Amino acid sequence: MTDGDRPPRGIDAKLVEVANQYDALHAELARPEVSSDPDALRRLGRELARLEPVVAAFRRLQATRSELAGAREMRDAETDEELRAMAREETERLGAYEARLIEELKVLLIPRDPNDDRNVIIEIRAGAGGDEAALFAAELMRMYLRYADNHRLRPEVLSLNETGIGGVKEAIIQINGEGAYSRLKFEGGVHRVQRVPATESSGRLHTSTATVIVMPEADEVEVDIDEEKDLRIDVKRSSGPGGQSVNTTDSAVRITHLPTGLVVEIQDEKSQHKNRAKALAVLRSRLYEMELERQRTEGSAARRSIVGGGERAEKIRTYNFPQDRVTDHRIGLDLHNLAGVMQGDLDRLIDALITTDQAERLRTLVDGDASAG
Repeated sequence: MTDGDRPPRGIDAKLVEVANQYDALHAELARPEVSSDPDALRRLGRELARLEPVVAAFRRLQATRSELAGAREMRDAETDEELRAMAREETERLGAYEARLIEELKVLLIPRDPNDDRNVIIEIRAGAGGDEAALFAAELMRMYLRYADNHRLRPEVLSLNETGIGGVKEAIIQINGEGAYSRLKFEGGVHRVQRVPATESSGRLHTSTATVIVMPEADEVEVDIDEEKDLRIDVKRSSGPGGQSVNTTDSAVRITHLPTGLVVEIQDEKSQHKNRAKALAVLRSRLYEMELERQRTEGSAARRSIVGGGERAEKIRTYNFPQDRVTDHRIGLDLHNLAGVMQGDLDRLIDALITTDQAERLRTLVDGDASAG
């Protein structure tokens, strides 16, 4: 194998750094005071589990390189032609295995999004197109709820502002389950529908839009909110259809975050306490997403991906009903299974987006290390 076949020096350095970190965590785990601390044990266990695949592959690479050096030495020094032929075969086999390990390690070294394992909060808002846009927003909401059901995730509608004909002006849904955010984080942006609306008597094709906002659920400790100073909480009677208890209970909660002006209103539960808890969860996630966006903007040169960062004004996908086609504009992917997609069959789209994002981050990692080396 030539020097050009080896991973860049920066990646070799990263691998040594990860192996040293792994050994240090093992040493810390052996300390008596840690073994009696459940929180420390969980933290160290998570870190070790995250690093273990990288370290295992790196150690296989080191062993393979050692064997490869011995095979090359035999190939070059052996005078017996039969033994030299065996050494050549072994050199080729080990060289190919080394190359596979290098590619595996490049993927393992891609920085993992720390939010990937979180629950996700999705806001869907009708855009341009009047009643048709609201109907499309309702279909998008059902699409994500079905996707969650299909993958044994746990969806919950936190807030729903409906129109009179079955449309949705705004919906907030939470999808709980391991990896929910990792699967749905690229759904943020403007979704466009092209079709003849059911309300259109002349049969003309209309284009309408809905905006989808995707946020990782934030923990209380991650977002510092001084409820007495930062929040104005208003309680009022719930509106809209419902039984007598809905119409006579002061259960709707409107929370205003004074430092930013963000407003969240939840009225779906009959319990004021539950509506308040849901509103705070949405507010925390919006504030957390604002901080993530600030960090993304500051590091935009390192994280400018064709998959996009979920900007609200970015047109990401078109659902063309007459042509039975769904197009993701970020990666140029066309699917002719629109009915299936609207039933929650999103895996081909999501898998393609994740693969493209990983490839881009891998290229950034390798190119950055090559230039540094």
